[in-house]
Amino acid sequence: MRINKNTIIKAITLYNKYRSPEAYAKLIGLEGEKIIVKFEGTFCETCGVNDWVEDFKYVLEDLNIKAELEEIYEPIDLGENFRIGAFKVKLEKNTR
Repeated sequence: MRINKNTIIKAITLYNKYRSPEAYAKLIGLEGEKIIVKFEGTFCETCGVNDWVEDFKYVLEDLNIKAELEEIYEPIDLGENFRIGAFKVKLEKNTR
């Protein structure tokens, strides 16, 4: 399955619109059926930092892309405030 990069960019734009400045997403890469996104920001610690990453899959669902969060990579230096999420696309529905 080929992932539509324009749809992913739209998802990132929507994510940033509603979650910035607490969290800001940036596309790192598309690898086969995987979407790699870096999340930076101050985050709301009481919500759980990883929840900010997982929220991206719900934005994808709003754009008719079913994806699962496969892994969250955390920085080695705990002073850095980012996470990298790896999402696997299960289904992309055509909305034509």
